[in-house]
Amino acid sequence: MSPAPTRQQSWLTQPHHDGSGRYVSSQTPRLGDRVDVLVRVPLAAEVDAVHVRTAPDGEATFAVARLVRTTATDAWWRATLTCHNPVTTYRFLLTGGPTKYAWLNGTGVHERDVPDASDFRLVAHDAPPPAWATGAVVYQVFPDRFARSRAADRRATPDWAIPAAWGDPVDISPQGVAHQLYGGDLDGITEHLDHLEALGVDVVYMTPFFPARSNHRYDASSFEQIDPILGGAPALRRLTAAAHARGMKVMGDFTTNHTGNAHEWFLTAAGKGGRNTPERDYYIWEDGTYVAWLGVPSLPKLNHLNAALRRRLFEDPQGVVRKWLGRAGGLDGWRVDVANMTGRWRDTDVNHDVARQMRDVMGRVAPDALLVGEHFHDYTTDVPGDGWHGVMNYAGFCKPAWTWLRQEPKDPRFLGAPVPLPLLEAGAVVETMRDFTSRIAWQSLVHSFNLVGSHDVPRIRTLVGPEAVEAAVGLLMTFPSMPMVTYGDEIGMEGTFGEDGRRPMPWDESDWDEKTLETYRGLIAARQGSVALRHGGLRWVHAQGDAMVFLRETHDEVALVHVARAAHEPVVLDAQHLAGIEAGRPAYGPAPKMGKRAVTLSAAAPLVRIWVWRPTDGGPKHVRRRVR
Repeated sequence: MSPAPTRQQSWLTQPHHDGSGRYVSSQTPRLGDRVDVLVRVPLAAEVDAVHVRTAPDGEATFAVARLVRTTATDAWWRATLTCHNPVTTYRFLLTGGPTKYAWLNGTGVHERDVPDASDFRLVAHDAPPPAWATGAVVYQVFPDRFARSRAADRRATPDWAIPAAWGDPVDISPQGVAHQLYGGDLDGITEHLDHLEALGVDVVYMTPFFPARSNHRYDASSFEQIDPILGGAPALRRLTAAAHARGMKVMGDFTTNHTGNAHEWFLTAAGKGGRNTPERDYYIWEDGTYVAWLGVPSLPKLNHLNAALRRRLFEDPQGVVRKWLGRAGGLDGWRVDVANMTGRWRDTDVNHDVARQMRDVMGRVAPDALLVGEHFHDYTTDVPGDGWHGVMNYAGFCKPAWTWLRQEPKDPRFLGAPVPLPLLEAGAVVETMRDFTSRIAWQSLVHSFNLVGSHDVPRIRTLVGPEAVEAAVGLLMTFPSMPMVTYGDEIGMEGTFGEDGRRPMPWDESDWDEKTLETYRGLIAARQGSVALRHGGLRWVHAQGDAMVFLRETHDEVALVHVARAAHEPVVLDAQHLAGIEAGRPAYGPAPKMGKRAVTLSAAAPLVRIWVWRPTDGGPKHVRRRVR
């Protein structure tokens, strides 16, 4: 067996498996189900036997894989695993060739023993993620800054707010940053759904819409109503109905970690006689005062050791989670703010319990709803597969993409880091991405929001420059995930940091960058038009310097993706590993140069190329088997 490739070599000569439907017979197994797993082993690897190691109840067990098909380039091996535990980890043991011993896990081939953290995973739970979410394109809206309906003119400005005209610059002063109010509302979003539909959006995700004393509304004063400044509950119903009529889903944003200090619960808990109220124990107190999130006085931290609080949040039909979901409230899911800090304080850690309870309740009352947790750093231990369906993938996608694409001499500091981000070559970036994504289930990966920006970080155009936006969006729209676009990115909005980027959406189209808009529309259309880009696996082909090349594969379609951040030397691929590519079609960008023996990918400038074809020698299909 040949050693793992250097960055100059192609991964096409390496054994491959991922958690997609091309290689795993069931994407939503249940406990006790038998699941087939396939592994593709190039003939050049000289493998003569394959075993699959699992660890039911913590004890290592080996299953024999059988050779089921041989093509001109690859041997395909199949094994059957039983989902004995809710999470079944597995890896492949490959024997034969010069080294006689190698493991294949989520980070690739290793000729030595490696820890289990990057083993593949089958996740078997009673509340699988909703089918509609797989491959969906998400559009993030900051309600105060997206669009203002005429009804907004009739509403009084609250006492905490500093009113602003739609064309005013963003006030980033300490006094104005959270209190400047432009007056965007929910009916404004409804009035502009045509723009989102034309863009190709599947899901509208809104940052909080509960009443609060800030423009961002992460300091909720109630979970039982929708902010009247946004139009109240009737406006939310109009929005969800209009979106659903267009085939779109709508997700809300809920902070499980804290409320605002004007929240009705906190006012009761902190008021005269509050020590004797049930609400007192809804919050964490030390030395007679409340604990605030990151020390911000307006954000008292919730105490998830209190069962009554969790019943009120999750179980109560009029609690925040259930009240606004499904037929009752119209929402199709929740994004959870500060999910990584929820239920954690000093020696207390009930984070996973909270995530499991919220998912369990949603699975019972709204089984078609999606649950995504915010997480800025290493999320891998917080996503075992039974809590958040996925995460906002900052660590495994956003930050690595920045380190490859950021413009020099920009000096981006990721969320308060004391030093600037490095500028890395493609090989190091791909290693980072593989490291993170290998440590969660495929099911969790494809139900995570991949992103290159959000309302909390710099705008992607400002960070990478206009010439590299296409490369950033190309990566975003071709990876396995739910790609998330922040409002205005598609027309070239800028911002040097989170709050600066929260500018009002300009609806005068003369202010739009039409080239950027066409880039977004074209790449979203390519994704929507390709089953491989929406549902396929991820097989790396090349990553070096200024170029990344990878395949998205289903049994019936393959998409080759080539993203260049700059001009680079041609990447030459062995055509025999890409059977049928010559009969393909361009989904985006120029066609590759085809030869009888080689496929050549070149770039004279930043570029995205997507070539789609039906494989002519694609290996075996899964055996249909009765489960349990």
